[in-house]
Amino acid sequence: MDQLKKQFLGNSLSTWVLIGSIVLVVIAGNAYLAITTIKELSTVQRNLYTTSQNTLILSDLHLSVISAETGQRGFLLTDDEGYLRPYKRVLAKLDEQLEKLYSVQLNQDHGRSKLNNLIVLIRQKMDELERTVNLGLKDRNNQALNIVMTGLGRDLYHQIFQVFSALKANEIQRRDELYVELKKIQKESTVIFMISGTTSALLLIGMMVLARLNLNNEDKLRVSLEQQNERLTEEVATRTQELVLYSDELSRSNRELEDFAFVASHDLQEPLRKIRAFGDRLQSNYAAQLEGKGADYINRMQTAAERMSNLINDLLEFSRITTRGKDFAPVDLDSLLDEIVGHLEVAIDESNTQIERPTLPKIIGDEGQLYQLFLNLLSNAIKFRKSDSSPEIVMTYQKTERKDPITQEQVFNHEFVISDNGIGFEQEFADKIFVPFQRLHGRSEYKGTGIGLAVCRRIVERHGGKIRASSELGKGAKFVVTIPVDASIFNQDEN
Repeated sequence: MDQLKKQFLGNSLSTWVLIGSIVLVVIAGNAYLAITTIKELSTVQRNLYTTSQNTLILSDLHLSVISAETGQRGFLLTDDEGYLRPYKRVLAKLDEQLEKLYSVQLNQDHGRSKLNNLIVLIRQKMDELERTVNLGLKDRNNQALNIVMTGLGRDLYHQIFQVFSALKANEIQRRDELYVELKKIQKESTVIFMISGTTSALLLIGMMVLARLNLNNEDKLRVSLEQQNERLTEEVATRTQELVLYSDELSRSNRELEDFAFVASHDLQEPLRKIRAFGDRLQSNYAAQLEGKGADYINRMQTAAERMSNLINDLLEFSRITTRGKDFAPVDLDSLLDEIVGHLEVAIDESNTQIERPTLPKIIGDEGQLYQLFLNLLSNAIKFRKSDSSPEIVMTYQKTERKDPITQEQVFNHEFVISDNGIGFEQEFADKIFVPFQRLHGRSEYKGTGIGLAVCRRIVERHGGKIRASSELGKGAKFVVTIPVDASIFNQDEN
């Protein structure tokens, strides 16, 4: 189901990423074409404006020269100063016109040299006009006419006219070229905008088609998810029913095992009690009549009966960890450990044991079983001590945090570490010591049935935790007990 959801989301995401990419590409392409066209149009329009301005400046200056020359000739022929008005107007604005002409930007290669030559010719022409007009104003018309008759002014104007004509012709040619280019750009822009419109329409149609396909895929995946969900629901219901049946069967089996353990222990203990009772009678009533071997046999029989009784009791206790456990409740471990130390007071004094312990928290658990857990661990640390040194036991506590590998949630644990300086064991036996009735030492060396650590593991597992051991032969042992802070979720006892 998760795979289908991922496929569903992945397909939808891929489709819309594809649509978005196409839209961005089309928008970017259209924007690029539009910006390029606008730039080209702006450049052509700017050049057309410049060409038109150049043509106007040249035409105005040409008219000014003609007006000045016309006024000069009218004045010299009629001696009427009224003809000098256009001449004077030209003189007044000549410098401004020449300044505009000097700033003109022409397109032809030798335009600047022609402009400079034109300015020189115009100034020469105006000097010639000014000289003749000044002579006429001084009543020296004959001298002025003689200057005019030399043809100098006519030649200057002819040169000026040629330069004007060449410059205007170039500007007009440039203007015509720009008009042609403008029409070309207009046609191209029309084609471009038609292409943009077509691509936009195709894009819209494509988006509608893709959206429709995506909706169809979503419908198919949704139906598949619903079918998968129905199958999972049926499987969960079936599995839940199986678990309920298994739980009922397990509860019944636990009750039967408990009844069997009680009956077995009672039935087994009864003949053992008789064996021990008759053995005691033999020792008390017939000890003097028994030879050395007979007394030894009776002692061995009594010892074996006692060991068998202890094994039966320990096995019964081991089986009742789950079936006879109490409901979890807050447990003050500091007070609990005080009781355990008091219980071990004689063993601690005889062995001169030193116990270092921290302040312990209150935790959720079965108080009786937690008592048994720490009692077994501390008594083992005292029991399995070196013969040449006093036991030193160090207990530490910390609250740890880890991420659950399945739910990925943060899980908090109580971690207790109990270290000692005892005889230790080889690390290869670290798992074996938690198996019931498994011993690493002979009964003559250390007393016990070999079930204490197995009981510890069962208690820790009932609380949802773990216990592990590490050691090195001759260098002590370390036991790490980890119990979840929220251990109440593991309280599933059948009382």
